Amino acid sequence: MAHRAPHRRTRRTRRRAAAAALAGALLAAGPAGCGLVSGSPMSDTVKPGTVGRGLPLKGAELTVTSKEFTENIILGQIMGLVFKAAGATVIDKTNIQGTIGAREAVKSGTADGMYEYTGTAWITFLGNEHPIADPHRQWAAVRDADRANGLDWLPPAALNNTYALALNAANEKKYGVRNLSDVAALLKRDPGAVTLCVENEFATRNDGLPGMAKAYGMDIPPAAIRKMTGGVVYTEASQGTACTFGEVFTTDGRIKAMGLTVLADDRHFFPNYNAAPEMHAATMRKYPKIAGVLAPVTAALDNEVAQKLNREVDVAGRDPHEVARDWLIGKGFITAG
Repeated sequence: MAHRAPHRRTRRTRRRAAAAALAGALLAAGPAGCGLVSGSPMSDTVKPGTVGRGLPLKGAELTVTSKEFTENIILGQIMGLVFKAAGATVIDKTNIQGTIGAREAVKSGTADGMYEYTGTAWITFLGNEHPIADPHRQWAAVRDADRANGLDWLPPAALNNTYALALNAANEKKYGVRNLSDVAALLKRDPGAVTLCVENEFATRNDGLPGMAKAYGMDIPPAAIRKMTGGVVYTEASQGTACTFGEVFTTDGRIKAMGLTVLADDRHFFPNYNAAPEMHAATMRKYPKIAGVLAPVTAALDNEVAQKLNREVDVAGRDPHEVARDWLIGKGFITAG
């Protein structure tokens, strides 16, 4: 299996699925429909570094999976490489289309684990309408609720891939905004200064633009909202002429590459989407040492790291597997064989 992803990151599919759509999608997608028939062993000759010493997973046969967008593929590769360095035989079934197929693979035991996002599980899969503002409490609520689904959630990363607004350096200097409350104040003071480039989905979601506008008291004229595809949003926001502000994902590699500044969500409106290992419960009972193997690696993942790794793939065009491997070796978590 080639470790390749689309050059441009796809729309965040984990947020598309409403609870009513899940059942129909699952009926339509059996194992073959989810893309689970393919998969090949990771052939890397990696060895323990600071993790995996003593080969705690020797003799284990573990399958890792992921969704199809850049960041999640990289995280799936990280998990697989760490397992392999700890002694396991690893099957790579990353890059499954859609968020449903990857989760179902872990639930069913077709795969043993993946990095999932707390907000995705809480809202999309567990059917809750309101996110929990505290990131740790959000993770703990997901962990506790998902036990009934045969899933174990290991401690989360600081990496929080959520929505945000961003602008270029010239507009940041011109308007002096640092957070979304500043944008709301600017809108009242100078309505013409606030124009937004957003994806169609963000423009209609309650946890997107409509909810954000309500939470911050923004009365944004429809003419000030320009809808477009995700990649174009970043380009337009970096140019700063068609729109002052653009909708971004906080871990996207293009933020730094295009010189954008992310505005703080000072009222904590947007849900927390912290990445955490979501594991098949039976696998954890059989191989409980997985938790110790993954813990330091997960703890090292934050938004800055994610932006750098995503940029290597989405901007520089590198292979996600090689990006994951180089990062793990560079951090000393694993060593080359």
